[in-house]
Amino acid sequence: MARLKTMPPRIAVASSGHPSLRMPETARERERLRNEQRWRKWYHTPRWKRLRWAVLLRDLFTCRMCGRIEPNTSKLVADHIVAHRGDEARFWDEANLQTLCAACHSGAKQRAERRRA
Repeated sequence: MARLKTMPPRIAVASSGHPSLRMPETARERERLRNEQRWRKWYHTPRWKRLRWAVLLRDLFTCRMCGRIEPNTSKLVADHIVAHRGDEARFWDEANLQTLCAACHSGAKQRAERRRA
């Protein structure tokens, strides 16, 4: 039996040629575009590492959503309560940060943010 070839798309995608003005086509491309944003680099600075540690200490290594105390700090996230969306002042504001366990950050928090978006 003959195999079907991939069908061409029926609707042409308008492209201006500039990557920021078109929709990413794959998950890998979406991730690449996200990582190109300048604020992503802030997470790798010594300033962020100090701020993250200060937030974990302030919250006593306790997830603010589920209340779990997590001694393994690699399983804790310093989460922005209000999404910073590249706003530098909001990104560095310690009052806008909370400690979440990785499970709550990846699950409940992400679902809540998608509902608000």
